[in-house]
Amino acid sequence: MKAYDGMYIDGAWRPAAGSGVIEVVDPADEQVIATVPAGTAEDVDAAVRAARAALPAWAATPPAERAARLAALRDQLHARRDEIAATVTAELGAPEKLAQTVHAGLPVAVAGSYAELAATYSFEERIGNSTVFHEPVGVVGAITPWNYPLHQIVAKAAPALAAGCTLVVKPAENTPLVARIFAECVHESGIPAGVFNLVTGLGPVAGQALAEHPGVDLLSFTGSTAVGRRIGAIATGMVKRVALELGGKSANVVLPSADLARAVNVGVANVMSNSGQTCSAWTRMLVHRDRYEEAVELAASAAAKYGDRIGPLVSARQRDRVRGYIEKGVAEGARLAAGGPEAPRPQGWYVSPTVLADVTPDMTVAQEEIFGPVLCVLRYEDEEDALRIANGTVYGLAGAVWAGDEAEAVAFARRMDTGQVDINGGRFNPLAPFGGYKQSGVGRELGPHGLTEYLQTKSLQF
Repeated sequence: MKAYDGMYIDGAWRPAAGSGVIEVVDPADEQVIATVPAGTAEDVDAAVRAARAALPAWAATPPAERAARLAALRDQLHARRDEIAATVTAELGAPEKLAQTVHAGLPVAVAGSYAELAATYSFEERIGNSTVFHEPVGVVGAITPWNYPLHQIVAKAAPALAAGCTLVVKPAENTPLVARIFAECVHESGIPAGVFNLVTGLGPVAGQALAEHPGVDLLSFTGSTAVGRRIGAIATGMVKRVALELGGKSANVVLPSADLARAVNVGVANVMSNSGQTCSAWTRMLVHRDRYEEAVELAASAAAKYGDRIGPLVSARQRDRVRGYIEKGVAEGARLAAGGPEAPRPQGWYVSPTVLADVTPDMTVAQEEIFGPVLCVLRYEDEEDALRIANGTVYGLAGAVWAGDEAEAVAFARRMDTGQVDINGGRFNPLAPFGGYKQSGVGRELGPHGLTEYLQTKSLQF
């Protein structure tokens, strides 16, 4: 076990104000692997003050120079990708291949995309007799989740830095180790002191202090809808800008003309990825009644193959929460087609890949985010019924549509109340805007749309 100390504030690792620590636990064997400081409001205040002091110079730095620093950051992340992957495996439980390709690989791509955007984006435009300037919003307070611990930091920090903002990041307490690696990469990339600051700590203490700090101009939060509501209320009360990427209950709609076997196999893989701990996972599979039982059999067979291929959940609390949802689903009338709530291993916070059949739209498991390797299969009567079910939750983050004809799938997707839809297994695009409708959030991340979240406009009339 390694005991880490210090917060990354104003370009250096500084002793924490308090003596509290947070234990980091490997979810595969339940052993403590490290401790990090539990930040206090005093630590947050020091970080915000450093960010505010560094803001004028960084905002005035030419975009080309900001782009060069981001390119250097991308290179640092790439050089340390093996260490990053091993760290995410240890603190999150992600299997090695997933840790390499997604947890370590995606942040490199996103950082690189913002290095290019910073160099090419038009921060100034002419509209009639006005010149419009796109300027940094100021100091950003970023609160990030544990499920994609490095990607979510980069998805906030990279556009903020490209825009000319400074920021303070409070990472999730479950996965703070990879955040420390990111801070080291920032330092080595030559980004000036105070531009990026890191405070580890608990949400109700350090997170709340960051959200309530008067020196923060924009709050960017990714996590549960319940916490997002509280963050939004704080931001509204203080008239701060806010960006929220929250929960999801995404529908995977398999139209009658689709290749059923492919749609089901890809859909199950989507749900099982990252042990189901993905806000945009297609956790509701909608299948026409005529092919429903065939789809359930295919899904159960596919899920059974993931028994030894998925990692544990991040914590005992998360494992128990997911098992509780499975039990509630069965109690409300769902049929266990695969998996179940029983512990599949004697050690570690594992949950069996589970398929719930005979799920109806009003069941708890069809309405609430489970955040585990659990797929709900629902039947529909016709396309209008499928659309009603797909749109019938408070969420609207992502989704998928499968059809024999692409135009048919696109026509259906255009009527879905959700921020992102994959057509016949379309690949993830790190430049496309990511974010939700309804209670899945406010604002967008990634690509040019993610950059604009960190900009404000000023017009000069001539």
